Amino acid sequence: MEFNLVKVFQEMQPFAMAIVAVLAIMAMASLSVFVERVWVYYRSRRMSRRFAAQAGPLLEQLDHDGLVALAQRYQASHLAALLGDGMKTFIAARKKPGEVSPLELTRRELDRRAEAISAEVRRGHGVLASVGSVGPFVGLLGTVIGIIGAFQGIGKEGSGGLAAVSAGIAEALIVTAIGLVVAIPAVLAFNMLSTRSDSLLLALEQSKGEFLDYLENQVGAGLGTPARAVSHGATLRVAPAPGDAMEARTSATA
Repeated sequence: MEFNLVKVFQEMQPFAMAIVAVLAIMAMASLSVFVERVWVYYRSRRMSRRFAAQAGPLLEQLDHDGLVALAQRYQASHLAALLGDGMKTFIAARKKPGEVSPLELTRRELDRRAEAISAEVRRGHGVLASVGSVGPFVGLLGTVIGIIGAFQGIGKEGSGGLAAVSAGIAEALIVTAIGLVVAIPAVLAFNMLSTRSDSLLLALEQSKGEFLDYLENQVGAGLGTPARAVSHGATLRVAPAPGDAMEARTSATA
């Protein structure tokens, strides 16, 4: 007996076809999220490298307004968004002093911005997790429907021969296989994107801490002492060192 996949789909029950359609939608959703996230991470990494290389000299020269303007030109960079907002808060707080110090206000703004960036970086991961976990069960539902159809075939034929149950069993197994084909890549994509996002967020967290160290050093020095800035991959490592020359290095970490 020759197996004809097209014929199986043509004779598939409407409910089983609906299951296949749902799985197809889930597959397209997970693929869209994966492609979009890979592009976002790649673009952020590339732009962060460029931003870090240009931000180092600005920090050395204490050109804080220039850093803010530079960050606005690299809106695709999560590093630029984080440090740009932090520096804007710091500049505004120094112009209008209040009960809370400019450094503390900057620290709070960086924390809030980091949380927002974390949510943006992980956007879409829930879709992949849901497809990876629910996909096999959706396929299993199709399996149950196919087996029910097989038993209905037995009832119509009045016997349990292969001809009576083959179509229903084939339908059940095909829907199950589709569910696995949809779920397995989604799980792999989720794990890969989670690793990349964790690496990116860790780099940003380190950059945030070193940026605060830079500002604290400048506040302690009366904003009159040069600082040494080191860019490292997606991070901008700011290491206070009065009188030292600026050192900028870029490498891939995300």
